[in-house]
Amino acid sequence: MKTTENILIVDLEATCWENRPPRGQESEIIEIGVCIMNAKTGKISKNEGILVKPQYSKVSPFCTELTTLTQNMLDNEGIMLDDAFDILRAEYDSEELTWASYGNYDLNMLKDQSRRFYTDYPMSDDHINVKTLFGQTHPTIRKSVGMNRALGELGMTLEGTHHRGVDDAKNIAKILHWCLKNY
Repeated sequence: MKTTENILIVDLEATCWENRPPRGQESEIIEIGVCIMNAKTGKISKNEGILVKPQYSKVSPFCTELTTLTQNMLDNEGIMLDDAFDILRAEYDSEELTWASYGNYDLNMLKDQSRRFYTDYPMSDDHINVKTLFGQTHPTIRKSVGMNRALGELGMTLEGTHHRGVDDAKNIAKILHWCLKNY
């Protein structure tokens, strides 16, 4: 596992539905939650949620209930995906830093959305799957567990709103720091 001194933590939120997407709609990134974590100290800096306007879907009531994000918020405060990727590169050094997410969903979604919107993939090739690492590192949990359960197993509480990228990125950082200390 290759790590840099600072690790970029990413947590994506995407349009979602209780059942199948309505005709013509598809899952799209609507928030990129990020923070920088110092690999040695676990100190978190530069934490934000970059809101992204969906181009081919609308935020469903189910999605709003899960994430607290509304279509109106994204219409008013969201930016285009390629602009969000530019922020990752310019402000978070995303092409240079090792980055981490909880599971492979974020990795796959960033690759898929890069292809879908014909924009350059914004991340380095060095990715840490914190979900897998936690399962390998924890003394009694030997399988994949959700982020909230992992926090509970470590005696930590979930901070902020679950399923808001801005908050989940910080929670993932806490789990990753524990894993790096105990790996």
